[in-house]
Amino acid sequence: MYHMLGAILGDIVGSTYEFANTKDYNFDLFPAGSNYTDDSVLTVAVADAILQKVDYGAMIREWALRYPHPKGAYGNSFKRWMHADEIKPYGSYGNGSAMRVSPVGWLFDKEQTVLNEARKSASCTHNHPEGIKGAQATAIALYFARKGKEKLFIRQYITAKFGYDLHKTVDEIRKTYLYNESCQGTVPEALICFFESNSFEDAIRKAISIGGDSDTIGAITGGIAEAFYDIPVELANKARSYLPNDMLEILKLSGEKTHPLAIDLDADTKRLRERFRKLKK
Repeated sequence: MYHMLGAILGDIVGSTYEFANTKDYNFDLFPAGSNYTDDSVLTVAVADAILQKVDYGAMIREWALRYPHPKGAYGNSFKRWMHADEIKPYGSYGNGSAMRVSPVGWLFDKEQTVLNEARKSASCTHNHPEGIKGAQATAIALYFARKGKEKLFIRQYITAKFGYDLHKTVDEIRKTYLYNESCQGTVPEALICFFESNSFEDAIRKAISIGGDSDTIGAITGGIAEAFYDIPVELANKARSYLPNDMLEILKLSGEKTHPLAIDLDADTKRLRERFRKLKK
């Protein structure tokens, strides 16, 4: 069993659109040049840190140095951090804290623990309050999604706890949205794409088609959507086909370590959701 393929798949799908945005919902999912980016590398790093019970910053830097030139490259501040003599946060509120946090939502099984660990995973680099908030909101949304909570509950919880404005629609965002690398300018939009979706692929298509920092929006939305819907087998296989063996090994170990109570009444919940969607149609 593999987890976190949702975030990685969203990253891969968005990789060719990051600097050549599309607003077309029916875009090609895997055009030539598609690949994993720094989002996937650092997602795997966070998972590895949790599995080995070591410091997030040390493991993130280890994986970044192992893959120093991913598609799209690392941000300039992060590159300085990964080559510095000391691991010190640099006050970032960029969306890098949210793009890599999905393992926290998968591998911890209490609400407060998820929030605490999301803070830790962010603050080794992104110790600005907005950087921490973006990571926490993403991780807790994924956590609640895999616990079987409905979208209305997740939306209301995040609005109340983090103060994000989640009232816009995807169509409204798509009309005016511009490139933005901050958590506060990325995480709410990614969440809305999940809330409005009706399947995993629909969530990814909505996320990429609003434009902006496409690989990261795809990673954030995709991680949460995976926990809520699961990923179609053909898409999961496609995601794995892009990844090197060391990354696949961490994803496999993460799937094996996911808490046995991670999803409440998993099979029944998914069947009921699917039946409800068919009845609505």
